[in-house]
Amino acid sequence: MADALTGKVARRLLPFLMLCYFFAYLDRVNVGFAALTMNRDIGLSATAYGFGAGLFFLGYVAFEVPSNLILERVGARISIARIMVTWSLISASTAFVVGEWSFYLVRVLLGLAEAGFFPGIILYLTYWFPAAQRAGIVGTFMMAVPLSAAIGAPLSTLVMSGTDGWLGLSGWQWLYILEAAPSLVLGLATLFVLTDRPERADWLTAEERARLVARMAEDHRSRPDRTAHLGSALRDPRVLGLGLVYFGLSTGLYAVGLWLPQIVSGFGFTTTATGFVTAIPYIVSAAGMFAWTRRSDRKGERVRHVALPTVAAGLALIAASQVGTPLLTIVALSAAALGVFAALPTFWTLPTRLLTGTAAAGGIALINALGSLGGFAGPALMGWVRDATGRFDDGLTAVAVVLILAGLAILRLGRDSNRDMASSGAAENA
Repeated sequence: MADALTGKVARRLLPFLMLCYFFAYLDRVNVGFAALTMNRDIGLSATAYGFGAGLFFLGYVAFEVPSNLILERVGARISIARIMVTWSLISASTAFVVGEWSFYLVRVLLGLAEAGFFPGIILYLTYWFPAAQRAGIVGTFMMAVPLSAAIGAPLSTLVMSGTDGWLGLSGWQWLYILEAAPSLVLGLATLFVLTDRPERADWLTAEERARLVARMAEDHRSRPDRTAHLGSALRDPRVLGLGLVYFGLSTGLYAVGLWLPQIVSGFGFTTTATGFVTAIPYIVSAAGMFAWTRRSDRKGERVRHVALPTVAAGLALIAASQVGTPLLTIVALSAAALGVFAALPTFWTLPTRLLTGTAAAGGIALINALGSLGGFAGPALMGWVRDATGRFDDGLTAVAVVLILAGLAILRLGRDSNRDMASSGAAENA
């Protein structure tokens, strides 16, 4: 019955949440496709583009913790709706940037608007699904990211090619306008689709509601190694350590994601062909993410399921920087994307194992905020290297080192956490 109940809840919530995240991620990274012609039109250098693309994350970080605390207080319906409506309007306004400073401003504002969306959903899922099932649930939700990139890549380039010149606007301008519209609609729909807590789920029977509330209460009680207070969470070295690991993952995710269209275009592909080729790493990643998170739930193991694909992603980026041919570079970049996407959902089971209540709202947001700085560092580093050397190779190698260090760090963090838990258990039994 528990499995049937989980399935019913998942069918109600996950498709809608995935659709929201699909367009959130598309609005976040479509700048990579717009850059194929936008950079020339408004005079952006590779350094200015990389810096501006990454500025999204500085705005994101600035409002991350407050936004998640708001969600904990007012509920997911209102908070997620507010986020989605504001980000859709700001994303559409990117169509009217005229130079690097207006580009920088819009990217910061977009980050401010979207802050709290992803960690808010991670927090929201802890209200509905117990820890033992969470890697698979988060993995299913996060499949929206590679699917967004896989579908959005060819879609974005087709929109750019097909709308260029409409009403006097360039294709990249229409890209921002048209791809922002679904987020606006979904933001308004959130008010009617989401339910804040299991106790209020009128789409469950009274018996199902009672059983789900009891299951989640027992899940919270069953794990003593949890921090319940916000202040303790923000001072917890494990929270800070997880933030640094997520910094490495985000550096890899966005260094590749925001530059991949230009790397592919550099092989001589047309704008439309670039979209289809760029989709390949994300198609591979979607399948790998699904299988790897199910394996983590089946084995009941988290740390190595984060560390191994993270290190593998770093090694794949080193290979991508060295192989030289378009085919082998795409294969290596696909392996790197697969590693990062396989690690991410299981990574997000770790903070929810440590934190609860207000501490979960603030701690998850802090981890995401610290990690999101990697979303600034990765693209900015790639742009600076591209202008300095005329190549992407050294930038890919630098990002690879960050990923490998993150993979080793999570292994150390896991050993330290297990030792602390063993010591705590021994003290309690003394």
